[in-house]
Formats: sequence, structure tokens, C-alpha cells
Amino acid sequence: MAKKAMVEREKKRQRMVQKYAAKRAALKEIAADENRPMEERFKANLKLAQLPRNSSATRLHNRCQLSGRPRGYYRKLKLSRIALRDLASSGQIPGMVKSSW
Repeated sequence: MAKKAMVEREKKRQRMVQKYAAKRAALKEIAADENRPMEERFKANLKLAQLPRNSSATRLHNRCQLSGRPRGYYRKLKLSRIALRDLASSGQIPGMVKSSW
């Protein structure tokens, strides 16, 4: 099980990304627009840099819903490989059987 602090930190990042998403998108659009004056684009880049780092979507990391594990994550199921195997072994995932020979 991952530390609760790490899981909470990730949740905080997700809230920040949602909070600043519109502002960040607007500033990026201004900065990328070639038709605008250079000064305006530069100011947009400066404002973008002043936003909190954790408000960027690239800082998010997928974590298992059950254990909080950051690695071996299946996006479709939102579970880590270990949690998936435990659930499959106990028969809690329909249609999935742990193979043995």
C-alpha cells in the first residue's frame, strides 16, 4: 500500500489541474497565436509560468484505486497489476480467471 501522503498529494494535483485548466488553456492559446503581437505573447508566457507547477496536467501520475500503487497500472480498469491479480484470483472480476497449469 502506498503512503497516504502520496495518494493525497496526487488528489491535490488533480484538483489543481481542474481548477486552472481553463486559465492555462486560454494563456496557451494566446502564446501560440502567431497573429498576435510579440509582447502580448510574451506576457502570456510569463503569466503561464507564474501559475502553480502542480496545475499542469503533465504532473499527474496514474495510481491504483485500491492500493495507490503508481506502477503497473491498467488504465482501463484503474487498478495495478497486483490488485487486478488479487481480485481475479478471488473471482471478483467477471470473466477473468487466473491461469494455472
